[in-house]
Amino acid sequence: MADNKKKVEAITSMDVDFAQWYTDVVRKAELIDYTSVKGCMVIKPAGYAIWELIQNQLDARFKETGVENVYLPMFIPESLLQKEKDHVEGFAPEVAWVTHGGLNPLQERLCVRPTSETLFCDFYKNDIQSYRDLPKVYNQWCSVVRWEKETRPFLRSREFLWQEGHTAHATAEEAEERTIQMLNVYADFLEQVLAIPVVKGKKTDKEKFAGAEATYTIEALMHDGKALQSGTSHNFGNGFAKAFGIQYTGKDNKLEYVHQTSWGMTTRLIGAIIMVHGDDNGLVLPPKVAPTQVMVVPIMQKKEGVLEKAAELKERIKVAGCRVKVDDSDKSPGWKFSEQEMRGIPVRVEIGPKDIEANKCNVVRRDNGEKLEVSIDDLETVVTELLDKIQVEMLERARAHRDEHTYVATNLDELQEILDTKPGFVKAMWCEDRACEDMIKEKFSATSRCMPFEQETLADTCVCCGKPAKKMVYWGRAY
Repeated sequence: MADNKKKVEAITSMDVDFAQWYTDVVRKAELIDYTSVKGCMVIKPAGYAIWELIQNQLDARFKETGVENVYLPMFIPESLLQKEKDHVEGFAPEVAWVTHGGLNPLQERLCVRPTSETLFCDFYKNDIQSYRDLPKVYNQWCSVVRWEKETRPFLRSREFLWQEGHTAHATAEEAEERTIQMLNVYADFLEQVLAIPVVKGKKTDKEKFAGAEATYTIEALMHDGKALQSGTSHNFGNGFAKAFGIQYTGKDNKLEYVHQTSWGMTTRLIGAIIMVHGDDNGLVLPPKVAPTQVMVVPIMQKKEGVLEKAAELKERIKVAGCRVKVDDSDKSPGWKFSEQEMRGIPVRVEIGPKDIEANKCNVVRRDNGEKLEVSIDDLETVVTELLDKIQVEMLERARAHRDEHTYVATNLDELQEILDTKPGFVKAMWCEDRACEDMIKEKFSATSRCMPFEQETLADTCVCCGKPAKKMVYWGRAY
């Protein structure tokens, strides 16, 4: 088992250095590699396969709500970007610019898209003429560029993959309905597919998206007690429409401005999976996004009939609807076990000569290490039921962790003590004054994560200034 020990020791314990643990996992599990382009990463096959499963399942959910996919250019003329002042100011520090085409300077700089609101607006102003053209419910899967100063794989990189939905509606009510609908799609996806519980709510004006009337968010809690914004949905009202002249003729033949929304999720979801479910042995993948759900490991595979039996079991499990492989490499069983734990494969099936003789095999869960002795005749049933059970129990554990690390503060001293000694969410009342929000960020390095839809009255006064409270807010330190 020396090889096994060596591989495990390559990961820093999360309790010793969580940031280094995270970096070790993304490298050792071969999810990413660094490049000579500073702040950008290679997403390797193991990482991209997770993204493909996220993309496919999320895209199917979008289409169930009437979303259609499109693709727009990655370049935005500077004059187009300048049409929406608040939007430009919000993204100015992160914009990358193209100034030359070949050897020739461009007459107008081109922005490499940090997001595509302005391009969609420019498209919609020509595509929408009548109420009959509405609604437009479009989404694109693409990459965007934001010139981040500090980067970390999946969580924050200069180029990242995402989807961005952009819709146009006849009325403010329809736009608000779509904004909330997509937030609910995101929340359900994280909980049911990624096994990550979330808090749904509205961002404060300070934290809302540049140019939006309202931003709604789902916030998740990582293992180290830091928050991660995991998806956002924005109601733009008709501000962009007025800036870009997006009007339609209504049923009464009067010109009206459209009302727009935008919503997005990114590859940072892979970072969330790592930080919510991972352990000191590496990844722990929820079955629904595990590229390989079951790995069959032949023991003493050179013995007659072992590899053949492993291949037979693989085919039976595959027919049952699972993503399954056989590890028939010449590595030792201990190394294989360690490697598959590192990669987060949910279920391992061990089969050797004695097992074949006894018509049984061993089935091992990655999430909790439980080992079951199973009749080969029942293997497909046991494995499929086990994958469903793992998916449910991973969500339950993550929810218990979040709830155990959610605290209440009624004054500044309590808020400071909790933030300094108990990593997690802090629920506290707020007067809605920006000065209090700024002070908490400056003094405690904590931000308002959201004003949850499910409001509670924890106290009558603001946690910061003592004035009458208006909203309960989740506060926390975040990625």
